[in-house]
Amino acid sequence: MLQATITELKKELQTLSKEDLTALCLNMAKFKKDSKELLCYLLFEAEQEHLYVEGIKEEVSEQMKTINTSNYHYMKKGIRKVLRNTKKYIRYSKKKETEVDLLLHFCTEMNALEPSIQKSMVLANLFDRTLITIEKAIAKLHEDLQYDYTRELEGLIH
Repeated sequence: MLQATITELKKELQTLSKEDLTALCLNMAKFKKDSKELLCYLLFEAEQEHLYVEGIKEEVSEQMKTINTSNYHYMKKGIRKVLRNTKKYIRYSKKKETEVDLLLHFCTEMNALEPSIQKSMVLANLFDRTLITIEKAIAKLHEDLQYDYTRELEGLIH
């Protein structure tokens, strides 16, 4: 099946009526869970970004509490799952402040896990790569926010 470009899709969507657009959106939401989550974010949560971020932080904290810490293999699988979900929520928002805030919270929660992630090379590398991602996102923010987030990041590193 050939895929149309975004421009072609945009032109076609502009020709549809309001009812047809609504039906298309609902059909997409029924088809895939991610589409439904994105639609919910855009309709209900995009206006109140701080509440969205707080809700995601709570969810990340809950997920981190449920990680199996009996050995590092299970920890790695659980942490990667939480990170994958966190990045999905970041993609919905597309805001760098949200990305930095959620990844900092993720790293804080990851650092608090017992046994220490620093004893596992895989988990330590995952932590370090996430810190690099945070640094890159901070560089794209306004100076005042850069200062605040950089201080928070330095506290996390030490």
